[in-house]
Amino acid sequence: MNDGISENLQGESRLGEIAKAFLRLGFVAFGGAAAHIAMMEQEFVQRRKWLTREEFVDRVGAVSLLPGPSSTELAIYLGQLRGGVAGLLIAGCSFILPSALLVGFLAWVYQRYGSAPQIGALLFGVKPVVVALIAQAVWSLGRVALKSVELGVLGAVVLGLAAWHVSAIALLIGAGVAWIVTERFGGKQGSAVGAGGILAQTGASTAGVSIPTVAGVFLYFLKVGAVLFGSGYVLLALLRADLVERLHWLTENQLIDAIAISQGTPGPFFTVATFVGYVISGWRGAVLATFGMFLPAFVFVAITAKYLPKLRKSPTAGAFLDGVNAAAVALMAFVGWQFARETLFSVPAIVIAVIAVALLMRYQVNSAWLVLGGAVTGIVLRLAHFG
Repeated sequence: MNDGISENLQGESRLGEIAKAFLRLGFVAFGGAAAHIAMMEQEFVQRRKWLTREEFVDRVGAVSLLPGPSSTELAIYLGQLRGGVAGLLIAGCSFILPSALLVGFLAWVYQRYGSAPQIGALLFGVKPVVVALIAQAVWSLGRVALKSVELGVLGAVVLGLAAWHVSAIALLIGAGVAWIVTERFGGKQGSAVGAGGILAQTGASTAGVSIPTVAGVFLYFLKVGAVLFGSGYVLLALLRADLVERLHWLTENQLIDAIAISQGTPGPFFTVATFVGYVISGWRGAVLATFGMFLPAFVFVAITAKYLPKLRKSPTAGAFLDGVNAAAVALMAFVGWQFARETLFSVPAIVIAVIAVALLMRYQVNSAWLVLGGAVTGIVLRLAHFG
């Protein structure tokens, strides 16, 4: 009996430890998925010693095969490793909650005061920083993802199809499947180009919700969370193609503002769904969009926790990921170009973007500091009647 009480107390202690650790991380984890993963390695491998570095690396590689936000899924994975199903739920919710609450509050401020000159001035300086962040991500990830001429060809095909408004989800999944075929049967360049026709047909037949109801918002983000591979910038490409161009639920400026606000807050970038949901359907939209976006991550980790490390070593899974990564970089480049056209319309905006790129490339300055610097610069420029 005493053993049972001891085990219960130990379990409660572990769950409390998980909640505390991931809540703290949710409040300080600026800088995107790569920075989040680095923080988790320092916290849970070096300091808390929940697992070895080799085990941690295996899990980082494994979750990259799952759709959805990779750093959030890694947090969920670590919670499951430490505390089972309860740990899984607590870790994920603790990591997501601070960002979701902050982004929801900022969405309310934006909707209420977004037309005020002060908000416009702040976003004037932040938007060029977003363009710089996308450019830096394309450069750094492209050198890794486009590791052969054939993958470069596949990326070029995806870029061209994106310009023709083919569904981003179809391009990501189709590129992964095309690369599996390429790896198995050879003729890589021909396969990459031939895959373009398949991807275009798939994308052209994709249908979407046309009325911005609360249920429609939930179902849309549930679909995105269930099938989206790649980084947060791939999410931006998808949101632009769907919500701005196809469904017209958002304007171009609203999406750029959502990116800027989400980029400047800690925690998972995918809480941009919270902002978008609020803009479309108020608080109910914010809650349901957030729930829909992250629900698949919990389900995928719960189902695959025991098998994912083995799956990462599969040649077929590795080939699929190579194709997805090539498509992801192409989509990031496309959305970066679109945002640059909308944002860099004055000399001060161009100067801010160039300085931000230089600070990112040369000094690896944290994105949160850049966003803050852009906000301050925008306010100063507007007060000085520039921009």
